Amino acid sequence: METTLNARLAHYAQSHRDRRNELIHCVCVPAILFAVIGLLTTINLLLAIIAIGLALVYYARLGRSPALRMALVMLSMLVVWVWLVEPLLGTGGAAWFAVLLFLLAWIGQFVGHYYEGRKPSFFEDLQYLLIGPLFVIAVLTGSVPPATP
Repeated sequence: METTLNARLAHYAQSHRDRRNELIHCVCVPAILFAVIGLLTTINLLLAIIAIGLALVYYARLGRSPALRMALVMLSMLVVWVWLVEPLLGTGGAAWFAVLLFLLAWIGQFVGHYYEGRKPSFFEDLQYLLIGPLFVIAVLTGSVPPATP
């Protein structure tokens, strides 16, 4: 199954070759994920846990390693949100923070793709919204497979 992940990462890398775009993604993709987890948590903690569980089912289909990495990332984000963000901002303030962070991070993503000169991968396939965080991990660990032609 790792071949499928490597193929998806290589395809994703096609539209993320510009170093500025890569760096923007390394900030904005985690920010978007954090905002989504946070907003779901402000709506209902169980809803956030269910969404994380469903995402982990997808990652498990890609392999054990991506599932474990994403479980660590998403559960860490959930803990930070519940133990830090909501107590500091309150539920209403945390919800507005999540929305603002989400919007700003997406603006950043589109700025990155402006530099890149290519459209985001998720325009082709929505699965790439879930591949983005794995791409960031691959960039940060230096393990991005070569972009497919």
